[in-house]
Amino acid sequence: MAAEEFKRRLSAILSADVEGYRLLMRDDEEATVRTLTAYRRAITHIIERYRGRVVDSPGDNILSEFGSVVDAVNCGVEIQRELAERNTELPEKRQMKFRIGINLGDILEEGKRIYGDGVNIAARMEGMAEAGGISISGTVYDAIQSKIGLVYESQGEHIVKNIDKPVRAYRVLSFPGAAAHRVVKAKRAVGKTWRNVFTAIAAILLVGVAFAVWHFYLRTSPPSGEVASVEKKPVPLPEKPSIVVLPFGNMSDDPKQEYFSDGITEDIITDLSKVSGLFVIASNSSFSYKGKQVNVKDVAKDLGVRYVLEGSVRRSGDRLRITAQLIDAETGGHLWAERYDREIKDIFSIQDQVAQKVVSELAVTLKASEAERLYRRHTENIEAYDLYIRTMRECFPPKKECHPEAIESSKRIIELDPKFGGGYQLLSYMLSAGLRFGLSTSPREDVEKALELAQQAVLIDDTFALSYISLASAYLMKRQHEDALAAASEAVRIEPGGYNSNMWQGFYLHWMGRGEEAVKAVKKAQQLNPKYLNDRVPWILDFMGFACFTARRYEESIAAWKQVLDRFGPLLLREAFLTAAYAELGRDDEAKEMAQQLLERNPNFSLSSWEYARTYKNSEDTERLLNALRKAGVK
Repeated sequence: MAAEEFKRRLSAILSADVEGYRLLMRDDEEATVRTLTAYRRAITHIIERYRGRVVDSPGDNILSEFGSVVDAVNCGVEIQRELAERNTELPEKRQMKFRIGINLGDILEEGKRIYGDGVNIAARMEGMAEAGGISISGTVYDAIQSKIGLVYESQGEHIVKNIDKPVRAYRVLSFPGAAAHRVVKAKRAVGKTWRNVFTAIAAILLVGVAFAVWHFYLRTSPPSGEVASVEKKPVPLPEKPSIVVLPFGNMSDDPKQEYFSDGITEDIITDLSKVSGLFVIASNSSFSYKGKQVNVKDVAKDLGVRYVLEGSVRRSGDRLRITAQLIDAETGGHLWAERYDREIKDIFSIQDQVAQKVVSELAVTLKASEAERLYRRHTENIEAYDLYIRTMRECFPPKKECHPEAIESSKRIIELDPKFGGGYQLLSYMLSAGLRFGLSTSPREDVEKALELAQQAVLIDDTFALSYISLASAYLMKRQHEDALAAASEAVRIEPGGYNSNMWQGFYLHWMGRGEEAVKAVKKAQQLNPKYLNDRVPWILDFMGFACFTARRYEESIAAWKQVLDRFGPLLLREAFLTAAYAELGRDDEAKEMAQQLLERNPNFSLSSWEYARTYKNSEDTERLLNALRKAGVK
């Protein structure tokens, strides 16, 4: 084959396979294939979330590549966290544990396949990893050791076939599934000198400390096998009736209809969030139980609620069957259950009845304005509704590859139902998102268009909270701070128990310079979404970092920024605010170190050109931020 057909480049390679795969297949082939299929699907989804691609998946192996080594390692950690949780739901002998190896090196590309030393070393790292563990090459370690909050252990140098020089290897320690090495390490310690024993113990303690930090501060899901551990201290119940709506199961023959059952679940959550007399867990947290066998009592304890609503959706042609049941998790008793066999055009009526039944059974008194908002439908057009929820599920958060499609879908929704504010709201949001994420080709025109569309959405339907959130976004881009905050506050009035409405209100309060109020709003959002660390996007942590800095709560701001950096990686604004918080506390060494990292990653950065700092309404807040960065050595 001609050399011209190959492309050579530097890439991060992740290779994974199953420890003891042959034994699993020998014991039960069908069960092993089912588990492998489900796990491979989960792994592929995580790889895509971290901007990687699966190159090949022969047998029990998965080979993938990433443009960023930070993304590759974060992806590996997330895979092992997810699989560690899934494995606890299986008998010990049926648990499927993957070994992961990661390398940063040169590869050759032929079509969609890759070859070369970079791939070979990744496979060698995989072979050195323990079941449920991760091993990385020296090139990966050098690139990430100061960028990701993990603990590593040297595995020494190793000879790799067809590689001239020995390759350094490191074991990643601080994540669920990484503790297995401690048993091996303890066995090897027997018979060693006291000095070696002390070294081994010190390493074990280091892992223990790292695991404790992860367990109490960074953990995104319960490390025990159960969704809600009975040993975990229960979250205190709110004073008002509290409820979680679990994702309604998709019972349709077509798995692609899952977006529809998810949309119905989200709509019910949104409806209940309009009732000030209820405490409603956000969909971000309730969807963390999706597809899992759960015990409602454990879920309720885990989230700090008393009531659980669950159900299922079956869609066939123009027919619809929805089941729903309301459970008192404290007693385990069913307060109400119903099955609806209707035409699909009756979907909105069914949602009304479900919400009304929940409010009635929990003896919640509705205000007159809440009753009007609760039972008002934003559209009666099924096609427009269907396209809206599908676009929201598939294109949020906004992505470059799906942004043009979302724009066209928004325009189509408006065509289908010009009286549905959601079409205008969605198009406004997508234009604003395009500006924020650098996807816009005409920024000035898009700002004006986004504002016009959001105003139109509110004019058509003043009970749709998302329209006000889109309106607030457009106002902020035009530096109309009071208008932005007024729009966000209106969203909270419509949905007092809404996660997004409270979170975004905190965001706009921060830019107004009202730090303490911003912290209060963001903390309320965190209470409504107790599993916010599982979110696909880090907004709640970013917003807490912003709010605490504005409120001069620098220690809390630092804690939030560290969490978001560990979980989602570096971003200029995160490193800038963290640098400033260190400087404001007089922690000069840490401030200068963070400033140096910021400038290394963004060599063209300057305070004079950083417009983001000037989003503050008050120049005093802007100068406080910029002066703190100057103190750290940023110019």
